[in-house]
Amino acid sequence: MESNGPLVEKAFVLALRAHEGQMRKDAPTPYIVHPMRVAILLARYGLSDTVVAAGLVHDVVEDTSLSLEDVRRELGEEVAAIVAPVTHDDTLSWDDKKKAYIEAVRAASEGAKAVSVADKIANAESLIAAHEREGSAVWLHFNAGREKKLWFEESMLAMLQESWPHPLVDAYAQLVEQMKELD
Repeated sequence: MESNGPLVEKAFVLALRAHEGQMRKDAPTPYIVHPMRVAILLARYGLSDTVVAAGLVHDVVEDTSLSLEDVRRELGEEVAAIVAPVTHDDTLSWDDKKKAYIEAVRAASEGAKAVSVADKIANAESLIAAHEREGSAVWLHFNAGREKKLWFEESMLAMLQESWPHPLVDAYAQLVEQMKELD
């Protein structure tokens, strides 16, 4: 696999700049830690630098002032094509937004599926760690509450198991089971 290290560096700088000052909702942690964890997971599983770069910027369109066009201009069409389907449409209701996300990822490239599942793994690990600190109060961080959060995770997992057999999906499955056991 050919290395395109400068692309990952450019993506890291873009993510760092875009998420500057943001904090995670489930922990007193700078937001940038989350996309870094996603990128490290993608790299650890041997995904391409393009996918790792997309992992670094997967939340910038959804959570910052940057647009998909900004991502395309800074990092290229391949990265933008991975980021687009993993970006929630915040104009929709929670239920419709989650259903649309699942279908967008189902129809997307393997790179987008990889970024999505790495994001879900990082979020699940954060949720489980937050539950250890906060107990059942952790579910208050989520607008939809425990039942709907678990519905989404189980629905994502089922779609990924149908459409993309990969060890990342197996790792996600274990975390979904752990989340279901939390009160």
